[in-house]
Amino acid sequence: MINCQKSLFDLEEKVTYLNGAYMSPQLKSITQLGTELMARKGRPYEIAVEDFFDPMDKLKANFARLVNVADKDRIALIPSVSYGIATVANNIQLKKGENIVIVEEQFPSNYYSWKRLADEYEGSIRMVKAPASENRAAAWNEAILEAIDEQTRVVALSHVHWADGTKYDLSAIRQRSREMGALLVIDGTQSVGALPFDMQEIQADALICAGYKWLMGPYSLGVAYYGEYFDQGRPIEENWINRLHSENFKELVNYQGAYQPKAGRYSMGEQSNFALVPMLNRAIEQLLDWKPEEIQTYCGHLWDQILPELKALGGQVEQKGHRGEHLVGVRLDNTFDRERLSEILKANKVFVSLRGSSIRVSCHLYNEKKDLELLLDCFRQAKRSASVHLNEI
Repeated sequence: MINCQKSLFDLEEKVTYLNGAYMSPQLKSITQLGTELMARKGRPYEIAVEDFFDPMDKLKANFARLVNVADKDRIALIPSVSYGIATVANNIQLKKGENIVIVEEQFPSNYYSWKRLADEYEGSIRMVKAPASENRAAAWNEAILEAIDEQTRVVALSHVHWADGTKYDLSAIRQRSREMGALLVIDGTQSVGALPFDMQEIQADALICAGYKWLMGPYSLGVAYYGEYFDQGRPIEENWINRLHSENFKELVNYQGAYQPKAGRYSMGEQSNFALVPMLNRAIEQLLDWKPEEIQTYCGHLWDQILPELKALGGQVEQKGHRGEHLVGVRLDNTFDRERLSEILKANKVFVSLRGSSIRVSCHLYNEKKDLELLLDCFRQAKRSASVHLNEI
């Protein structure tokens, strides 16, 4: 099994960072690379024509490897998830009464475009709520399958829920969506890079990923996969580099009607970002070396060491196999003093997130056993504080 990689990151020793789902820390090597590349803009005469294209091609090829896509030309560069989702929605028309299936408390960037689309065509959003069930994840997946019917045009969700890490059975959902003639659009922001994703198995119509979380890259750059359905679609912006033969600068004044092939038409303007593109590429190269399945195994071992006592305290966590080990939502019963817990976490410099009804804990290879033990101790103190408070009453 892979060992702790904390030495590769610039994390303070007194900080316990369990918040990669908020934003990943940056590898020291990528910070150094970015500094060098930003300085290069001071010497623009060193930036050649191939610098507009070659780094992008490398990034597309490596992301394609990460998610098992055979053709890098199916990858586009995007500035954000909302941009990638809007591109998808821009190429879909609904019939009156058709629906778009999403899940409860889905991330807003994977909601607003669908809401606009449904309103525009007099369709509807079919939001599948998390069931109050002991086998919550399994029941939720079953409810999603039941929600997809002949009137479903799009199923849009993530691999794991961004707030609590509940894992969705994308293979079964893909099968059901195909049977009903619906598109499957995945927001992979909170999973791809830390959780294995195989496009050959899932065969999603689109996969959208921000780069600054589990892909461990810089902010304001992401990647997206667009399948055959979108090959003749309309991009949300018209820029020069997305047109055929744009690498020939001398001929740019001879306007070109044809786009770059496949997903090439969907990349953002100024996609050749000479600093961010190589930085994200370097991060993905590191992930390919580590392997997402190894990251899952490592994080799973960290959780195995504290889960029995956490559950005994009253913390509820999805069962193994129904959660992402890198992103776990801990739901607390009413014997915990949540306000006191926040104070204790802050005092101990333990960084997690409150998302929805869960305490979202997201670990990675920069974490080690003592980090999860400190988190558990914070829960213990909050439990004791709650008990004292109740006794006083």
